Order: sequence, then C-alpha cells, then structure tokens
Amino acid sequence: MQKIEKKYKMKLIIDENYAGIRLDKALSALSGLTRAKVQQLMDKGAVSLNSAPPQKGGVLLKIGDVIEYEVPEPEPVEAVAQDIDIDIVYEDKDIAVINKPRGLVVHPAAGHRDGTLVNALLYHLDELSDQGSMRPGIVHRLDKETTGLMVVAKNDIAHAALSSALKDRDVNRLYIAAVFGGFKEDFFTVEQPIGRSRNDRKKMAIVEDGRYAKTDAYVLEQLKGSTLLKLKLHTGRTHQIRVHVKSLGHPVLGDDIYSTPKQSLGANVLMLHAFSLSFDHPISGEKLSFTAPPPDDFIDNLKRLSWSGSEYWNIRKGEV
Repeated sequence: MQKIEKKYKMKLIIDENYAGIRLDKALSALSGLTRAKVQQLMDKGAVSLNSAPPQKGGVLLKIGDVIEYEVPEPEPVEAVAQDIDIDIVYEDKDIAVINKPRGLVVHPAAGHRDGTLVNALLYHLDELSDQGSMRPGIVHRLDKETTGLMVVAKNDIAHAALSSALKDRDVNRLYIAAVFGGFKEDFFTVEQPIGRSRNDRKKMAIVEDGRYAKTDAYVLEQLKGSTLLKLKLHTGRTHQIRVHVKSLGHPVLGDDIYSTPKQSLGANVLMLHAFSLSFDHPISGEKLSFTAPPPDDFIDNLKRLSWSGSEYWNIRKGEV
C-alpha cells in the first residue's frame, strides 16, 4: 500500500534582513527547521527559489526573492503519563487549576515529545477531556518560560464550557510583568492584531492581517530602569503580552525572543507571571477565583530593581 504523506506549503519573500544570506541558512532561520532538515527538503525537490529548484544551498539571496517549500505534517505523538511534579492548586471532578512552573512546555509537539504539562497531568489526574488528542485537558496555554495559573478540563463537557467562556471573555486572567523603561500614564490599552512575523517565523508580531488582540495594563510600580505592570488579557493570542509591550518599546525583562540583553537589565528569567484566574465553574456555575504569587526567581529579580516589596498579586490593587 502506498503511503499518503500530507504536506503543507509555505512561501517566504526575502527582505533586506536576509539579502546576501545563504539560502539554506536563511530558510533555516525563517522556518525554524534545522540546516540538515532544509538540506533534506532540497534533496527531495521540496524547495524552490523564484519558482525553480535551487542548484545549491549556498546561493546568496536578493531582496524580493521568493522561497517556497513544503514540509510533511509531523507524525502524531502519543502522550504518555510521566511522574513530573506539578502544583495542583484546586481539583474537583470536572476541572483542575495548575500553577505552572517555569521551563515546562504545556503539550507535546515537535521538539518536545514528552516531559510536558500534559504528560504530568496524565499521571496526576484521574481523567482529562478529549483523551484522543495530543492536548488532553488543555483549554488555554502559557509559554514555556511563563509561570502561573491555568485551568484544565477533566471531561469534554467542562472543556466545551470553558472554551466558550474564554471565547466570550468571561475568564478573567491577570498577569504581572516587569518591563523595560518607564511610563507617564498609570493605565493603558494595547489593541493591535497579532500574527506570525514575516521576518522571523519563530516570532509573533503586530501585523495588519493578524488576529484581533487586546491587552489592558495598569502601572503598579516604577522600578529601577523598568516598570512593574499588571495586565489583563481580553484575547489569548500566542505571545500576546510579550508582543504588545514590545510594540510600545517596553519588552518584558528576560525575554530572550523580544528583548535585547541590554533591555533585560540583568534579569535571568522571563519576568511574566499569570497570578490571578477567575471564572464561573463550567458545571455548577460557582464563581471561582485563584491567585498565586510569582516564583522565587521572579522575586529575586524584583529585589534587584529596588522593588518596594508590595505583594500586588495578593491585594489586587487597581483591578483592571
């Protein structure tokens, strides 16, 4: 029987950032594929440059060059239970609330086939929604280096209700972040669409044809060369807070994707934490609210920045 291999096609247009760069090096950077994988695709004829197969990977690119490539869809990965320590803040027969630690990927994917939050949930919880998927129980996500609260669904009815609440913006998610620079205003809103960066496929960016995204921010405290913010998500786009504050020239400290070392002010971790989560229980309708203080490494970095010591994640000053 002939194996049918599903593929997806991508198109890249070279700008001044990649002019003069080798084809294989540029494609690797823009696609997130390894140089070896890029070479494999070229050997298979799955890469074209200006509608023709390139003779070699070392050809230098020019502004306006068009690269097209196709990649097979990744093979399904089976999620298995693994004894990974996680902080379960709350649990009943329908949901669980997790305080996610730093460095833990939420679900299996290419490059992270195990050792994820999903693997831990399968071990620690007796049931999760949509067991046939690679993201059982996962209603919303946090980035790998972002810490804090997430709600998990233990059955499909709870999952559907929570997903609907998120879509209708009935789940209140508050974050605390230390960002570069200062602000004149005490409160501001960023309402800009977010999509994949055209210059670097590993990044998200403000793009005209991106998905609608809205973030509210409240200034908690001016720190040394930086500001402590409380932020509320109205939408849940990938890297939303990080992209929105970056667009204002105030990237999150310690963000190795969207800030420079100089802008991080010596922060050795991503200074972004999901400290508050409130919503109506998807089955009973009971109003639930949870808070979690930032981890010790977050606090240690705040102390270096002349932080006052006020525990804003407990008193919820100036609710946004």
